[in-house]
Amino acid sequence: MVQVRIALIFLLLALSTVLHVVPLLLVAVIKALLPIDRLRKASNPLLTGIAESWIGINSWIVSRFFQTRFEVQHDGVLLRDGHYLVLANHQSWVDIIVLQKVFNRRIPLLRFFLKRELFWVPLLGLAWWALDFPFMGRHTPKQIARRPELAGRDIEATRRACEKFREIPVSIMNFVEGTRFTPAKHAKQGSPYRYLLKPKSGGVAFVLDAMGQGLHAILDITIAYPAGRPSLMDLMADRVPLIQVQVRQRAIPEDLLGGDYKNDRDFRVRFQRWINGLWQEKDQDLATLLGPRSSAVEESDAGA
Repeated sequence: MVQVRIALIFLLLALSTVLHVVPLLLVAVIKALLPIDRLRKASNPLLTGIAESWIGINSWIVSRFFQTRFEVQHDGVLLRDGHYLVLANHQSWVDIIVLQKVFNRRIPLLRFFLKRELFWVPLLGLAWWALDFPFMGRHTPKQIARRPELAGRDIEATRRACEKFREIPVSIMNFVEGTRFTPAKHAKQGSPYRYLLKPKSGGVAFVLDAMGQGLHAILDITIAYPAGRPSLMDLMADRVPLIQVQVRQRAIPEDLLGGDYKNDRDFRVRFQRWINGLWQEKDQDLATLLGPRSSAVEESDAGA
């Protein structure tokens, strides 16, 4: 019975994907070929509308077929036409479904910075390209040490993406840890946080530098899974009873705008200190959200 349920859900999601990606690509190709800048800009709301419809149907499937309960706390008014930098912890691919369900049509469409290899994911890679999701090299420190110009490529890609985002309402999404949390990664890093990996502040700094005053707020998102970190299959099999999401709306510190993160050591240290402060607070928020259940979850993860 569970297998039939999972197969049905995958079929519905696949149909939704095909029905939305095809018109999305048609509009994107027309946009790319249009010689008139005004007409090209006019196609952006249409692309966004198709994407929001796609997310809306997927979110309806989650609500209809899953018993998962969502608890969402937020401390401010969200704007459909805002310009946000969205920061979140990252534990599972389920995080993306959660973020899209919670924020669809409440804030501008979330745009993720993606690994360049994801462009080749069937249908989805083309959809992300059509929606101007920026694809990044995500080079390792060793690669950058051997070829320093690789770091410059990612910075330039960030700037090009942000230039496009200046023209439209946008929510620029950044998983600050750079990868999904696992106990093994946590131990390897020697992370000072109980529930989080160390934050990577470079990408956040480059977005703030490129967008400048174009962003009006930060949405600091904390996602918690009291029953343990789920896989996509856990979600499809309805084995995720509760998901908690906390949203803190933060002002962008004025002294962090216009600095040179790459070349100014003092600025870089100050920026990293600010990010680490956010992460300390997020770690405390996770401890509060998970409560006494967290010890049992940690023991389960350690034995996985």
